[in-house]
Amino acid sequence: MTITSAQYINHGSSANHSDIRLSPKPPPRVWNSIEPPFKGYQSPPLGGYVQSSRKTAVVIDNGASLLRAGWSFDKSPRISFPATVARYRDRKINRTVSYVGYNAYADATTRGQIRNAFEPGTSIVGNWDVMEGLLDYTFASLGITAEDGGVGRPIVMTEPVANLGYSRKTMTELLFECYSAPSISFGIDSLFSYRFNKGRHGLVVSSSHTATHLIPVLDSKPVLSSATRLNWGGFHGADYLLKLLKLKYPTFPGKLTEYQTEDMVRSHCYISQDYDREVASFLEWSGLEDRDHVIQYPFTEQVIIEKSEEELARIAERKREGGRRLQEQAAKMRLEKLVRKEQTLEYYKSLQEQLANQTKKEIKRLLDEDEFKDEAQLERTIQDLEKSIRKARNKDVGGPENIEEVEPSYPLLDIADENLDEAGLKEKRHQRLMKSGYEARVRAKVEKELEKARIAEQERLDNERRETDIDGWLEERRAARLTLLQRIKERDRLKADLGNRKSLASQIRMKTLANLASDQPGKKRRRGGDDDNFGANDDDWGVYRTVATGEHSDDEEEEDLGAGLKGVEAQLLKYDPSFNENNTLEAQSDWTQSLVHAFLRGPRPFDPESQQEAHQIHLNVERIRVPEVVFQPSIAGLDQAGIVEIAAGVINHGLAKQQDQISVLGDIFLTGGNTLFTGFDERLKRELRAALPIEAPIKLRKAKDPILDAWRGAAQWAAGAESNQRFVTREEYQEKGSEYMKEHNLGNATAA
Repeated sequence: MTITSAQYINHGSSANHSDIRLSPKPPPRVWNSIEPPFKGYQSPPLGGYVQSSRKTAVVIDNGASLLRAGWSFDKSPRISFPATVARYRDRKINRTVSYVGYNAYADATTRGQIRNAFEPGTSIVGNWDVMEGLLDYTFASLGITAEDGGVGRPIVMTEPVANLGYSRKTMTELLFECYSAPSISFGIDSLFSYRFNKGRHGLVVSSSHTATHLIPVLDSKPVLSSATRLNWGGFHGADYLLKLLKLKYPTFPGKLTEYQTEDMVRSHCYISQDYDREVASFLEWSGLEDRDHVIQYPFTEQVIIEKSEEELARIAERKREGGRRLQEQAAKMRLEKLVRKEQTLEYYKSLQEQLANQTKKEIKRLLDEDEFKDEAQLERTIQDLEKSIRKARNKDVGGPENIEEVEPSYPLLDIADENLDEAGLKEKRHQRLMKSGYEARVRAKVEKELEKARIAEQERLDNERRETDIDGWLEERRAARLTLLQRIKERDRLKADLGNRKSLASQIRMKTLANLASDQPGKKRRRGGDDDNFGANDDDWGVYRTVATGEHSDDEEEEDLGAGLKGVEAQLLKYDPSFNENNTLEAQSDWTQSLVHAFLRGPRPFDPESQQEAHQIHLNVERIRVPEVVFQPSIAGLDQAGIVEIAAGVINHGLAKQQDQISVLGDIFLTGGNTLFTGFDERLKRELRAALPIEAPIKLRKAKDPILDAWRGAAQWAAGAESNQRFVTREEYQEKGSEYMKEHNLGNATAA
């Protein structure tokens, strides 16, 4: 979003607001942009495989953001890493190397080869080579080193709601065929979290990395037929913020990355309790220094050596001394030039006197020696020298530079051509040109005087109009000001467009250049096909003006619009009581008045020469705009209802019995990393109260750990007796195929 225009803040009490804007502010609090999340070498957890038995399950929370894994007897996952792999050919060792998880961010080479196992913005596995690399790393980190290459332990893995059959089938084949798993079971991550937090009847609101799901649960059994998904999660929020920042700072010198915007969303965004009111006042100057968060990117500041006052004084004195010497040298050179001119004039006058008594042959010889064609040229040279000397003397003594021009005589113009020889005809043509030039100067002088008189008369009439009809006169001045502002805006827009080669103005200019030499525009010109007569017509040269200023420019565009606007504004300031200094363009161009400046640079002045400030990002409106999409998806162009409307629809239409609705409203359970925004639960509860009947009881709670409780619930379920009959064994897989799955209350196929 390249900003080409600005809105300005109009305050009722400008003095008060000016004091707020210009009052001294403390230095801004700055957050440094995070580095790539490379954690270096980390020793793998030890002892887990030794403590396990053949009935101990490996629990994997297969998330699109982070993959977490551990044993069913663990209280927390032993390993957690991004679901990414970087694989490339290392020329130094002539081998293909793979970096998994955080190791993929080791350097620029590995970061350039990062691949994610999931389809962008979804929890569906799309790159099975990467998925296999992730599982290899997982089992190796857990210390599983069976001799036959198999895992030898049951596997419990989470999956998204309504996971695709193809994705589950391929994962089943991968675990059984590649890792020789004895048995596997799949379950929904949010239901595992709900079970771990001892939920039985309620509405599970799971807002995670890739989506937001709402699942009603009755008697520990999910009603998946009424489950609803909102296609917005942490990934989409970070991607949305990245797009907003690229539009906000199109020429930002640093590199914006996804993991940096994810950190910005987590660290700086929050849920507004009244979005419309807060977004309308977010950029107000009062308190903006607290609401505006500054993110500092790495930069290299230019070192400028500051000079002391004594050094600056010495430099200024040297400049003044140099100026005096230059003035003296210029005066000396002018004097020497004047002396040479006077000597030359005396010589030419003596030559003119000498020619008076000579023969024609001798006159020609003397003139040829001084490179004169005839006596008329000698006379003109003498006149020019006299005029130049008078002008130089008047300038030196401070006299008027404009000397009254005496009308010259043109005697040859009254003589017929047949009475003149060749030299006389040549001189007559010269006198005719001299007369034309003199008459043109006289006309220009007369026109200048007439223009002065016209301006004076116009001012007189304008004063009379103002005295007789002040309201009408002010309306004309206001209209003239708006016209000038529009022309200035158009001029600036055209200048910006000409700097962009993809703009319409630049395309018209290039088309003009391409068609310059062709009488038939649009037709390809062939070499040697026709004569190039460009310039034969005077109109041809107008094309250079079109190329330089644009096709729609005219002579008026060359006027000084700024001076004209200042003149009109000066009249309004003098005679219009409703027009004050804050309404002028100069005042509105001040950064303290600009809403765009507050949006881009916060409540402090911006120094374009400072590399530190050029590498800063200001988060203000984005702090509430990005997380607000969950409640108002239309903000990001998402054609879906918000989370409150979805929840009300699930309760009112997805559950037929009123008792079921009351049971679900008694336990609204929040889980997933995207519910960690400050104010998420308060806003959801308040808006649900407004959307549901007033007598409906609403109780809302958050998971103990919205991020890790899904893994902990899966581990708890795998370690209990309830899960014993819910695993698909290897024998059942070989007998019934990879699409076979067993029903249980925490999976996508629930038990009857």
